[in-house]
Amino acid sequence: MDGLTDIQESYRYLEKIQTRRTVRNFSDRVIDFQIIENAIRSAARAPSGANLQPWKFVAVTSPQKKLEIRKAAEKEEYDFYHKRASDEFLKDLAPFGTNEFKPFLEEAPCLIAIFAETKRELQEGTTKPNYYVKESVGIATGFLISHLHFAGLATLTHTPAPMSFLNELLDIEKRFKPYILLVTGYPKLPLSLPDISKKPFDEVFKRI
Repeated sequence: MDGLTDIQESYRYLEKIQTRRTVRNFSDRVIDFQIIENAIRSAARAPSGANLQPWKFVAVTSPQKKLEIRKAAEKEEYDFYHKRASDEFLKDLAPFGTNEFKPFLEEAPCLIAIFAETKRELQEGTTKPNYYVKESVGIATGFLISHLHFAGLATLTHTPAPMSFLNELLDIEKRFKPYILLVTGYPKLPLSLPDISKKPFDEVFKRI
């Protein structure tokens, strides 16, 4: 500890986390992989239902594997933008300028595939369900994003649907369901960000 009081530590965290923005353009600057490993170690400390820790994190840095993921994701994204998405949804996405093309899946130095373990494997090939899986993995993902941000990396939560191609490409058992494909790396400068803002604090907070 550096002698800061609890409230000072609180403000320091708030000041840092308020600078977090989602980006879609990444630099090819190499990441020290220890940062990725440390961030995943932090994520693995998250609380979970019955402490069953129903998650798996796969860090992908191989250019060939990233290309394979991009091709599979863009196929699903094409169907989303041209067949499945409602007009209202596409209208809400318009300010972000997104489409089926996802070059960041190749450009970013690291993709972290986050899986949710719906059933845990027991002895003799039997399984039992895990509890509060989505909630637990969601909290762990928040830990992960926060750690990466504090280490100076940008992130993008990518969720093509369906994402079952990740099981095959990354050789992960089917009882693990793809949750989020977290894209991370240093942002490409100058940053180009959509003009958006967060809701006023009094809309999201109430004290009783």
